[in-house]
Amino acid sequence: MDSLLSYIRSREPEMIRLTRQMVECESPSSDGSAVNRLVDLVADTMAPLSDIRRHPGGDCGQHLVCDVRLPGRNSRPTSILVLGHSDTVWPLGTLRSMPFREEAGRLWGPGVFDMKAGIVFFIFAILALQETDTPVNASMRLQLNSDEEVGSPSSREITESNARSSHAVLVLEPATGTKGKLKTARKGAGQFRVSVRGKAAHAGLDFAAGASATLELARQLERISAFTDLERGITVNPGVIAGGTQPNVVAAAAWAEIDVRVLRAEDADAVKAKFHALTAFNPRCSLEITGGLNRPPMLRSAQTGRLFETAQHCARELGLELEESVSGGASDGNFTAALGIPTLDGLGAVGEGAHALNENILIDRMADRTALLAKLLAAL
Repeated sequence: MDSLLSYIRSREPEMIRLTRQMVECESPSSDGSAVNRLVDLVADTMAPLSDIRRHPGGDCGQHLVCDVRLPGRNSRPTSILVLGHSDTVWPLGTLRSMPFREEAGRLWGPGVFDMKAGIVFFIFAILALQETDTPVNASMRLQLNSDEEVGSPSSREITESNARSSHAVLVLEPATGTKGKLKTARKGAGQFRVSVRGKAAHAGLDFAAGASATLELARQLERISAFTDLERGITVNPGVIAGGTQPNVVAAAAWAEIDVRVLRAEDADAVKAKFHALTAFNPRCSLEITGGLNRPPMLRSAQTGRLFETAQHCARELGLELEESVSGGASDGNFTAALGIPTLDGLGAVGEGAHALNENILIDRMADRTALLAKLLAAL
């Protein structure tokens, strides 16, 4: 058996224990103190292996940067940036209804798949490289952002700065599907908010005097839904809508928050132009459009293709055949790919249920995914 894989398999019980610790350290983006508790856990675990820096992330907590120390074994002046995030979409208290558990060959719990197991994989990949004396060429930097699930507003600048001094970026987001496909391309993503201002009136006594914002919004959403073009990979989803105050009041205000995904940069500009070209059906209503795409598409460049081929070679040494995919979701890898840095995503856990009640990872894929990551780090 491959020496890295053998070492990692011997540490699998410890990997499961650390994964449990991280899952049970709840870290929603909305609670900076909770996120910081997870950051402390990762920092304490990484301290013997790296130099630690923290960056303020506002209400979302601290961003963590760990410069890995493998003394005397880094011959290249450039570095590999490894990206992950410490925040999850799950609110505090989710563990009461969705506890961590080991069952049916899987680990279950909020954040286990997206993406706390990926953090564990990186830690044990570094331990494996160290303990097996595997030659390593480049220095390595782990960056965990505390605001990825809310668009990375404060971490983007740090991510881009670290990427510019790196020759490759590896992203610890979960794999695609139970085959463990890596992600060589991702859609760009963003949100628009459509706000409608109408005129309030009593629905019984003075109906004609009113101008319904909710009716106007409903008509606009029919128009907006037509922006979707599945053949071009454009999706437009009105995910949240609200408006009005009482059933017997013609609504004076209404709004919708709309998720947009695109495969091509030019489609981002086209969709934005369509939003800003919207006009009210009812001349007594007015529209306000805010927002936009906050993550550019992650395109499969020739350099990323070569990076994936290196990963395939590493996987074959482990007896695995590795496939690639295009993801409809976005990650912080979108930012680094847009800078022209070769970026390979989906190197985290194999499982299912990101952001869902059935979130889980496959236990029997923990060791080989960690060994793949270790081999790729050494190969670059």
